[in-house]
Amino acid sequence: MAENKNEEVTQVTQADVNIDELFALPGAENIIVQGEEEEDEKKPNIFSSTGVDTSFLDNKPQPAKPAAKVEDSNDDETVSNQNAEETEEALNELDSLISQQEDSSGRGRKKVDKSGLVELASKMIEEGVLFPFDDDKPLDEYSAKDFRELFEANMKEKEAELSQRIPQQIFQSMPGEMQYLMDYISKGGTDLKGMMQQLSQVNEAMELDPSDPNDQEIIVRQYLSLKGDMSQDEIEDEIATFKDMDRLEQKASQYKPKLEAVREKEVARRIVEQEKQKEQQQAIANEFVDSVYGVLEKGEIGGVKLDRKTQNMLYTGLVQPGYPSITGKPTNLLGHLLEKYQWVEPNHELIAEALWLLADPEGFKTKIKSQGNRAATEQTVRSLKTEQARRVGSAVVERESDSATNKSRKTIQRANKNIFKF
Repeated sequence: MAENKNEEVTQVTQADVNIDELFALPGAENIIVQGEEEEDEKKPNIFSSTGVDTSFLDNKPQPAKPAAKVEDSNDDETVSNQNAEETEEALNELDSLISQQEDSSGRGRKKVDKSGLVELASKMIEEGVLFPFDDDKPLDEYSAKDFRELFEANMKEKEAELSQRIPQQIFQSMPGEMQYLMDYISKGGTDLKGMMQQLSQVNEAMELDPSDPNDQEIIVRQYLSLKGDMSQDEIEDEIATFKDMDRLEQKASQYKPKLEAVREKEVARRIVEQEKQKEQQQAIANEFVDSVYGVLEKGEIGGVKLDRKTQNMLYTGLVQPGYPSITGKPTNLLGHLLEKYQWVEPNHELIAEALWLLADPEGFKTKIKSQGNRAATEQTVRSLKTEQARRVGSAVVERESDSATNKSRKTIQRANKNIFKF
């Protein structure tokens, strides 16, 4: 069986953060949300993503050339298809043997000899069409379940490699201008009209012909204009001088490569600037996530203790864009609730209270505390009055009870032994 060519794919995951969302006016669209990043074991964040892999865009596109064509790769495709067919056939055979062993074991019959299964798997691993697990467990100790897991894991790996290879092949087959544009978009660029205009200028510069008298003037005029050290009148005088000296074609041939290089440099500079802006956005997003985590990690806000459930709700509600927005962009729980109580289920009293808290936190808290103190004082006064009334009522009842007892008590006269007492 022919050996497959192993492709080493480096995956670079990035997060998309719109800088406008960080400093915009109130509303769901100004809530900071994150994009993709590798998962942090200590601090869960929202930079993980299962979106389409665009790591192939990190390779710098080649300058656009009008006559450039994609090289014929029929031979490579034929070999690749043959390898894919052989791999599929071997995997199907392995799957059949696994199913046979599982069925025999399930019916209680004598197990099928695993030697054929082990031999086939070993051969496929040697040929590079099957990848073993990293636990170094010998294949002859594998059960049917182990082989099934190995087979399914390899199928998933094969699908993942295919999903990465297809976008890369599509990107490489694109014209140079489209590669530049895709690279710009992958770095968060949004001024597509301006970028396409610059790419058009690059293409036009490459199509200019120094031997054409009309193109000669265009080449010289554009190049001298881009240099920026001559006025328009001076440029026209220079062109007229070249014509008089019959050197216009010579200068056009001399300036054309320089003109192409300047145009391409402008496009490259735009992409670099967008990449820097992307890094700045990413830094702001990372700082936001770290700050939120640091605030909630203490387990209390404003002296109020937080349980684990509330901590998780606040954290995910701030850093995860899991809700649709009227702007068409995903937003976090804070942005979702702002929109909900402003437009969907209007509760403007609650919105006004939230705005008061955000605009004047100390003033809002002071009012809440004073209101709570007033309510506590009133409750204390009511309690004291109630207790006083209870005590007074109890004393009156006690005196009335004593008086009634004295009136109703039966008495007898003591015998008088003193005869001199009148």
